[in-house]
Amino acid sequence: MVLYQIYPRSFADSDGDGVGDLQGVIDRLDHLDHLGVDGVWFSPIMRSPGADHGYDVSDPRDVDPLFGSVDTLRELIGRLHAARKVLIMDLVPNHTSIEHPWFAAAVAAGPGSPERARYLFRDGRGEDGSEPPNNWPSVFGGPAWTRVTEPDGTPGQWYLHLFAPEQPDLDWTNPEVADDLERTLRFWLDLGVDGFRIDVAHGLAKPDDLADLPDDVEIAQLVVDPRDARWDRPGVHDIHRRIRRVLDDYPGAATFGEVWVGPTDRFARYLRPDELHFAFHFALTGAPFDARALREAIDSTLEAARVSRAAPTWALSNHDVVREVTRYGNGAVGTARARAMLLVTLALPGIAFLYNGAELGLPSDFAIPHHRLTDPTWERTGHAEMGRDHCRVPIPWEGDRPPYGFSTADDTWLPMPEGWSHLTVAAQREDPDSVLSLYRTAIGIRQSWPTADTEAIVWESELDGCQAFRREGGGILCMINTSPRTVPLPDGEILLASGPLDGRDLPPDTAVWLQDS
Repeated sequence: MVLYQIYPRSFADSDGDGVGDLQGVIDRLDHLDHLGVDGVWFSPIMRSPGADHGYDVSDPRDVDPLFGSVDTLRELIGRLHAARKVLIMDLVPNHTSIEHPWFAAAVAAGPGSPERARYLFRDGRGEDGSEPPNNWPSVFGGPAWTRVTEPDGTPGQWYLHLFAPEQPDLDWTNPEVADDLERTLRFWLDLGVDGFRIDVAHGLAKPDDLADLPDDVEIAQLVVDPRDARWDRPGVHDIHRRIRRVLDDYPGAATFGEVWVGPTDRFARYLRPDELHFAFHFALTGAPFDARALREAIDSTLEAARVSRAAPTWALSNHDVVREVTRYGNGAVGTARARAMLLVTLALPGIAFLYNGAELGLPSDFAIPHHRLTDPTWERTGHAEMGRDHCRVPIPWEGDRPPYGFSTADDTWLPMPEGWSHLTVAAQREDPDSVLSLYRTAIGIRQSWPTADTEAIVWESELDGCQAFRREGGGILCMINTSPRTVPLPDGEILLASGPLDGRDLPPDTAVWLQDS
């Protein structure tokens, strides 16, 4: 399958408020048909105050009015299913919003109450309890603890939030938490949703003692240091088994876990037959444009698939990472490399995820005024890190200037750069050499191939700065040149190239698909 990730705020605005919505998706379904994708993954659309753009959920069984209603979503699901496309929703089981009724009740009830037992409240350290309970940091910067004021007006306990203070972590040892999530799963599955992408799937369980982390533990990234007690705890697997039992009542529904776990054996544990169906393996997302690094990333993902016996997943970008054009160098070079990497990704067996805007070759190297930044990372790091706003800017559809048909409002939720007229959908749709046309053609060719009998590939002889692999059973060879030199192509019919070829030679920053003669 090829699944298309929609960041709802940034896809299409139907009502002129400057924010994308579900009706906007319905109005632009022809774009998905044109691309030829098999379905969509929606970033969060549940009711939320938006402190982390939907990942702080205040009502997990309702659509946020910013995006529409449950009825609008039902219509969208029906339209997608009629087109034989699936819909995957984001699910956020690690934490709630501070505006969730549970959290308001927990603060009002006081220490030791059943209401507080749904979260991770602890007394502070020091004589007056004014120090956080441990030294855990938040992913967004600063401590992972915030102190509340008790009902009597005195400084009180602290609550854990691995992300923003507006996102208090749930205590998954409390049976009420699991029971409520089951109601949420069934609500959306009964509506017709085809599955869930599970946010922070490796972080749901916490150690009982909540002890300090070692001073030298690596905390700068989500890929887990084995000594980092915030992530990948043994208890997380019982949670995924509980989720899987619900999904098993809905044949065809699936879960996709966000699992930032490095070692293959630990990653594979999440994909045991009674846990997640699939999980995101981010090795390719983080690999530099280098032949050897790409091979290592591909091999590690395929090994995880082999060990777990689950189909591999592939993604070059998403709503949390720098867009591939910018990551690979910006400008003509970055675009050429992003085009080449698309062919590598789509030649691999398994499930490919495409992030909205990647099919237009959007960069993320433009300036956003500091006062317009919305990612909580900006404030939590004391303005040291800008955060992820640059990869979430709205999609340009048509026209010569912002908002490029995304909205009738000039003031969109994030500002859109000048100079994107050549990147709009309208500008690229009929251009056979555009990034959009390459995506469409590549997806179409991929879908014509027989389903692989195995997730394995065969690496061909390695050249300096080049890699070539063959899909088993289909006679398809994918070759990419990451070197500064032109290299000769092997025998075979050229099916598709990411850029112009030099006769039977493959230029730098280019990939090609060949069919055995």
